[in-house]
Amino acid sequence: MQIGDLSRETGVNIETIRYYERSGVLPPPARQDNGRRVYDAADVRRLGFIRHARDLGFDLQSVQTLLALQEQPQASCADASRIAQAQLDEVERRISRLQNLQLELSRMVTECRKGVVAECRVIEALSTPLS
Repeated sequence: MQIGDLSRETGVNIETIRYYERSGVLPPPARQDNGRRVYDAADVRRLGFIRHARDLGFDLQSVQTLLALQEQPQASCADASRIAQAQLDEVERRISRLQNLQLELSRMVTECRKGVVAECRVIEALSTPLS
């Protein structure tokens, strides 16, 4: 299959596929005589793995490590677990920051009397640096 077919099958943009090839996460594909890329079922599976990992927020270095681990089915999964735990910890930090942001925005909106800008709680709150 060609790159457009791979893109449609996996839902990954063509430019993203090329980026993954340049970054080494996706191996360089075979080429036809005319220079067009040719992909197979293994590329579809690998790109599906990459997409799923990226959807979960893993960075490319982690994805590359997880792909390397996948090629060693008898090896310990301790490294994979460590990488996943680090991603989970980061997600929990982000959730906490977003919850704090939600509370602050909610407070700002609740305290706004919808009067004039000179007395606007939203403008006042945004003008005051966070401590």
